[in-house]
Amino acid sequence: MASNRASAFLAVAAGMLAGAGLGVIILFGLGNLDLLASLKSPWENQPAPKVGYSAPDFELNNLAGETIKLSNLRGKPVLINFWATWCGPCRLEMPDLQKIYENYQGDFEVLAVNADEQERIVAKFAKDIGITFEVLLDPGANVQSLYQLRGYPTSFLVDQEGVIRVQHIGIMHEAQLVEYLAEVGLSR
Repeated sequence: MASNRASAFLAVAAGMLAGAGLGVIILFGLGNLDLLASLKSPWENQPAPKVGYSAPDFELNNLAGETIKLSNLRGKPVLINFWATWCGPCRLEMPDLQKIYENYQGDFEVLAVNADEQERIVAKFAKDIGITFEVLLDPGANVQSLYQLRGYPTSFLVDQEGVIRVQHIGIMHEAQLVEYLAEVGLSR
């Protein structure tokens, strides 16, 4: 008998929710979808960044509060790495990125764009790993939307002129990064 009451209650609740949804549609109409459109990313209708095309420009703050703008780094290759502290593959690749960054002694830049996490969490992670390249904060994940990420980590290697030469989805090992840097004219 108790299960019949629970089933009846669930049926009534589901009916009420469906009725409320229908009421919203009747009240606001199907034609007024501008509100939904306004909730989408402003870059949603832009094409995804592609190899061979200019990298979308952005500016974000680093952990020191300084503004870093991608286009201001023209003249050097730039690795844009989208990552998160909770991402296992991101954690595994960071030491390799740091090692290559140190080995190339300023011949290229790394912009590690974090996945909209709290600054204190990001700063602790960067300190624990010993990251010396730029760690950028992306509040609201706007730059990640601009680059239309599908997962973490994702990296883009941008050449000296600002053109994307490599898009790498997933963990990137040291040898792969060395190979990619050779594609933009850097070797050791």
